[in-house]
Amino acid sequence: MKISLTLGGLLLGGVAIFLGQVDATAGTDKGEGGTASVGADVIVGAIPDVTSYGAVTVGGVVTRAYAFGTTSCNIGNAQLNWYAAPNVNHPFIPMGMFRVKSGRIEQIGMSWGKHGYCALQQNLCSTCTPAGSGCPSLLGVGCSDPYTSSLNGAVGDLGTRAEVNGATGAFPSTFNVGMPSATATIGRRLQVAQTDLSTTLHPGSVYFVEGQYIHPQDALAQNDNNNASWRAVTFNQTSWAPTLSGATNQQKTAIEAWRVYNPAVTTSNIDIINDGRMIVGFYVRDNADGTYRYEYAVQNMNSQRAGQSFSVPVPAGVTVTNIGFHDVNYHSGDPTVGTDWASSVSGGAITWSAQTYAQNVNANALKFATLYNFWFDSNTAPTQADATIGLFRPGAAGEPTSVSTLVKTPGPLPVAPADLNGDSIIDGADLAILLNNWGGTGAGDIDGNGSVDAADLAAMLNAWS
Repeated sequence: MKISLTLGGLLLGGVAIFLGQVDATAGTDKGEGGTASVGADVIVGAIPDVTSYGAVTVGGVVTRAYAFGTTSCNIGNAQLNWYAAPNVNHPFIPMGMFRVKSGRIEQIGMSWGKHGYCALQQNLCSTCTPAGSGCPSLLGVGCSDPYTSSLNGAVGDLGTRAEVNGATGAFPSTFNVGMPSATATIGRRLQVAQTDLSTTLHPGSVYFVEGQYIHPQDALAQNDNNNASWRAVTFNQTSWAPTLSGATNQQKTAIEAWRVYNPAVTTSNIDIINDGRMIVGFYVRDNADGTYRYEYAVQNMNSQRAGQSFSVPVPAGVTVTNIGFHDVNYHSGDPTVGTDWASSVSGGAITWSAQTYAQNVNANALKFATLYNFWFDSNTAPTQADATIGLFRPGAAGEPTSVSTLVKTPGPLPVAPADLNGDSIIDGADLAILLNNWGGTGAGDIDGNGSVDAADLAAMLNAWS
């Protein structure tokens, strides 16, 4: 028997039935299955439905709130704990909303996380071996459990991300201690500025949502790098009602969706020792005016150490302009301070950074289940070099303070023919090389006529820095 009315519970024939959970197969989205992992392994098998809660004006910005359903699947070979609080053996389910516009991905909204309880035993992703009847506190092997959007939007079950360890799945038995009460309509739910949804203001944009499961048992089994999935969504431009479209892209993060909408994007995973995963995406566009646009995005999937800085090498003499940064707004009393990262160009690199952990433990670090992006223009074509992410929280002795991955970065300035020593400056050092080879061939033969002569000297003097 399935019931979907309001939140709460009924006892029918001695079996507890939790309202708000319905059969996932009732929607249009179907599971794609998966290969069984060793131990418990929870994924988002479907994002089946959505609830729109309306809008509230916050600081002059019309802010809308949504919740999306998530159907979990246990594709592992062990039952998954799903005990209600105060037991800490249950999933934490954060959600985010993203937009791709003009080739750039941005996270435009985020929710607090749903603290799970009760697991139905259904068959979305594979054949279910039930862990019990009714709605037990375990998710069986191969089984799926649907949380409707109304259940995921239930304010009383939404907890702050600040007290959750994204890498281990640990959180306190009593969540939201010290947090303010949720404001009416939009509090703790997935919030997004109405202007960010406008196709008039953002023509050509595509939108999608991502759901993720954070679970201590799943993390302990080292099966936590496949826990996020995404699905496309559109918005009515009058009512702002959302409509889900296409299938749920199982075990794919939001930054991987960027590649779907912009095939020029490359992504790479960074697995941080004794921590979690970050994913870096990048692409370069020729602006057809002698400059190139460099776009980067970093998604923290489940790293507890989080990101404090992002740095890209810039060779000497290269001009960098139109530097940009975008993050996502924390809300509803979450203690994270949302100050934008500062940028600087010095020491052979362009670097964006937040406050350090020592300066502010609640600084705007790149924390789990969030995506920040960075961009600039350069007057040189791309080459390859390492981008570096500085880590926010301290690690244990001997653990790295930063991690790197190979990306496209600005190349050096082209070497002028008269720049004989390649230092991007035409000066006395180059003149010395030319004069030392006067009458000879090779170095100093600027015009390529086979002899170092007066014509080469004139060319150098005309190009003198």
